[in-house]
Amino acid sequence: MRILITGMGGELGTRVAGLLEADESVEAIVGMDIDPPRRRLHRADFFRVDPRHGARVGEVIAAFAPTAIVHIGTYEPYARSSPRAAIERTAAGSVAVMRAAVEVGTVDRIVVRSGIEIYGRRPGSSPRPHDDDVVDPSTPWGHSLRHAERVARDAGRQIGAPVTQLRFAPLVGPHFPSPLGRLLRQPVVPVAVRRDPPFSVLHQEDAAAALCAAVRQPYDGPVNVVGPGSITASRAACIGRRVPLPILGPAWRPARVLAEFTGAPIPAHIYELLTQGRTADGSNASTRIGVAPTRRTVDVIEALYAWAEVTYLQPVPSAA
Repeated sequence: MRILITGMGGELGTRVAGLLEADESVEAIVGMDIDPPRRRLHRADFFRVDPRHGARVGEVIAAFAPTAIVHIGTYEPYARSSPRAAIERTAAGSVAVMRAAVEVGTVDRIVVRSGIEIYGRRPGSSPRPHDDDVVDPSTPWGHSLRHAERVARDAGRQIGAPVTQLRFAPLVGPHFPSPLGRLLRQPVVPVAVRRDPPFSVLHQEDAAAALCAAVRQPYDGPVNVVGPGSITASRAACIGRRVPLPILGPAWRPARVLAEFTGAPIPAHIYELLTQGRTADGSNASTRIGVAPTRRTVDVIEALYAWAEVTYLQPVPSAA
């Protein structure tokens, strides 16, 4: 296999590249992203490309001629990009990558990083959607994911390749850039006062394992990948010895402004999670791609809080 990884510079993309490097059936790996990889890679080549530069994206893919594409270049708002840049990079990058995949004529499988935000939380929607439920996103992040999936499916149909859409629960973990993880690590965590709905999360290692498994065992369709169990914002705050702050109705507006001021913005999909919950049925993962998450939601939250705070070293006076 010759594997192209978009979004390789992030924590998840770098981890996937490292795992695939250890696979002897992988002949070559090329990655693209706005930032270089977070760890040292030994076999993979990296190109620093903004996904919005479609011509450059096409040049890299045409020169490499991949047989598999792992499209991790779906950018969550306030993770590594501002909301506007995240939407633009996800949309433009998805179109450029999939157009090049059709033109190069060598791709036989596509894996897309998506999310359970794609189901939305509109009135009457299922609180625990199944993989095959109708998608009806209700936030900008959800709409971005639906567009990325649609573009990939169209490309897959044109070239006759299976397209695996991995719909992850919100990704949280040590060193992982996540607006939810950043918010939960604040000294004060806002919680909905009238109902404290449950949500599920996914550890970055389980997400990386799922992406690699989908490359080896392609499945043509969506797969929910969700950490077992669920948790509420108030319980998560207590685990981390944070102060849960009950918020009611209109008070969410100033709370979100304050959160952004303190460095933990609450984008629409995180506000939706806090006020309406976010879980999904991930029971098909083991049969569709051959693996299932091993870390429970509560274990992921505990690992998030076990991540040590930054300790600033004091300068040592030089010897006289």
